[in-house]
Amino acid sequence: MISVRDLRKHYQVHKRPPGLLAALRSVFHRTYTTVRAVDGISFDIRPGERVGFLGPNGAGKTTTLKVLSGLLHPSGGEVRVDGHVPRHREDAFLKKIMLVMGQKQQLLWDLPPSETFALNRAIYDVPRAQYKQTLDELVTLLELEELISKPTRQLSLGERMKCELAAALIHRPKVLFLDEPTIGLDVSMQVTMRDFIKSYNERHGATLILTSHYMDDVAALCPRVIVIDKGQLSYDGSLEALVQRVRPEKRVVLRLERSVEEGRLAALGKVVLHDSGTAVLQVPQESVNGTVTRALSSLPVMDLTVENAPLEEVMSELFAESKARRQARGA
Repeated sequence: MISVRDLRKHYQVHKRPPGLLAALRSVFHRTYTTVRAVDGISFDIRPGERVGFLGPNGAGKTTTLKVLSGLLHPSGGEVRVDGHVPRHREDAFLKKIMLVMGQKQQLLWDLPPSETFALNRAIYDVPRAQYKQTLDELVTLLELEELISKPTRQLSLGERMKCELAAALIHRPKVLFLDEPTIGLDVSMQVTMRDFIKSYNERHGATLILTSHYMDDVAALCPRVIVIDKGQLSYDGSLEALVQRVRPEKRVVLRLERSVEEGRLAALGKVVLHDSGTAVLQVPQESVNGTVTRALSSLPVMDLTVENAPLEEVMSELFAESKARRQARGA
């Protein structure tokens, strides 16, 4: 569905020091720096896949999504989405995709969302019967009954984001580019959005690329992740395999009936957290069974779970490794 080969997007950025004199000099002579927003990445995504597209701020994630949706022309490389070259912006291509950005909106500010829905129906030439069926489905799944007739400016951020997503899906796109779709939403609204996105993917077989700094979004939606850093590919594979590669140890989370001495916990593994009712131990994967057995026999355990390291820690360590490699090459 999506094929990217050696994609590059470079910008020429004018830089000057502050001050009036520097501003006057820049009128006659400017110094430019090349910014390599995306610098030679390649990957393929199959129809119906849900893929997390991750990286630190400035890694090139949003730039890549804009190239894939045809908003930006690449500096080099080849990109195809369902057989189309995005930068040509053909009508057939535009009817298959949608880019949803958490910090941008398409809803008409002083009009209710239903007006934007109707406008999108006309823009994408959606048959009225299909439009009604799709809208009824979206209204039910996203619980929009009381929202679509209110002016957009009177809706909360979470309510607006639900309506934004509905507006993006009126034409039933085959490919969804979601750039921080849950940014600024509360926990319950994030769960609602995740559940809906997953349901839409499963119902319609849509291909999904998601960028998010909320790792819960990624863990809930994306079996596969692509990680880029400074415009270059750092990892492409399953999320589970990434966790196992970067942080192969497990965490044993204990809920205790009463407080115990830290020395007793340290005898079982590395103590990550210890308070009156909870203890978290970090142990090698091969030692989990033994640690659990000894904890149950020697500690006042009320509840016990075994978990992977938090995904935020995994990504932070991966970015640190990538930075160290760049510095080593520079040296």
